Amino acid sequence: MLPGLILSIVLAIAAISLGKAHLLQTHGISALTLAIVLGMLIGNTFYPAIASDADAGVIFAKQRLLRLGIILYGFRLAFQDIARVGIVGVAIDVLVLGSTFGLAWLLGVKVFKLDRTTALLIGAGSSICGAAAVMATEPVVRGRADQVTVAVSTVVVFGTLAIFIYPALYQLNQTWHFLSAGPTVFGVYVGSTVHEVAQVVAAARSISEETANTAVIAKMVRVMMLAPFLVILSAWLARSRQRNTLAQTDQADAKAANRGVVIPWFALIFVLVAGFNSLALLPASVVATVTDIDTFLLTMAMAALGLTTHLSAIRRAGIKPLLLGALLFFWLIVGGALINLCVQAALR
Repeated sequence: MLPGLILSIVLAIAAISLGKAHLLQTHGISALTLAIVLGMLIGNTFYPAIASDADAGVIFAKQRLLRLGIILYGFRLAFQDIARVGIVGVAIDVLVLGSTFGLAWLLGVKVFKLDRTTALLIGAGSSICGAAAVMATEPVVRGRADQVTVAVSTVVVFGTLAIFIYPALYQLNQTWHFLSAGPTVFGVYVGSTVHEVAQVVAAARSISEETANTAVIAKMVRVMMLAPFLVILSAWLARSRQRNTLAQTDQADAKAANRGVVIPWFALIFVLVAGFNSLALLPASVVATVTDIDTFLLTMAMAALGLTTHLSAIRRAGIKPLLLGALLFFWLIVGGALINLCVQAALR
């Protein structure tokens, strides 16, 4: 596995180094995004010549290191974050997540006739935390590299647009007062509707530091929902597979098929790690080191994903995934604002 791991490490180092550039940080372009771009550049040029030697390590990075990265992601979270946004923030996050993911399935499968896996991956990325959610959902839905890349691409495109749109929406809200005036309420809106953490920070800091602080907390609560989301999705997919099997075979065969249910143990451990982190038993310097390691592992996984993604497969996906991502982005802005408005009116 050494050649593939070394290649993934080199690309991760390059992506993290580039990600420190002020211009890229200002525009919310994270190391994860850069890693998949670099991986795709190498994967569609030089990589095929060494694929036979490097595939084992690349696949290990894309699968095993990804799961470890999601587990360690729990060190970025604390259950105290929930208390900071209160029941209002939690209710908003739940409704935004559920409505966005449900809309992704409805539009993706029923309207655009996309394959279910691609629609679910785009829905996960749009409704929870961007590329990290897509990568975490992939083992549950058993997606291919090209499907994951298409989903990541949509959340990167529209999440980047959000960085420029939300500050303008804040100025409009100052005039029209659609949401309650003030940076805190708008921070919850940003955190509950923008795709990735880096994009939340970039968009909210353009408004004010107070908005950014509230937005990040609301976003972290949304990220915490990744684990229960994966468990529920796994159970739903298992029941769906069982129904399909029942339609084609007898009851005994259905039970045999259902024994293959995917249980996302890494997601459950992720919650346990977040719970442990909430106890604040480790020094801040140790937690900071762990989160740096976690960033590196996730960046390696994204680089490996890019290496195994063929541009021809993305071209075959066509414009429909992008249209789905655009409609979900519109829903996050408009529907998310309505959800924020209604929940705040009902619970405050």
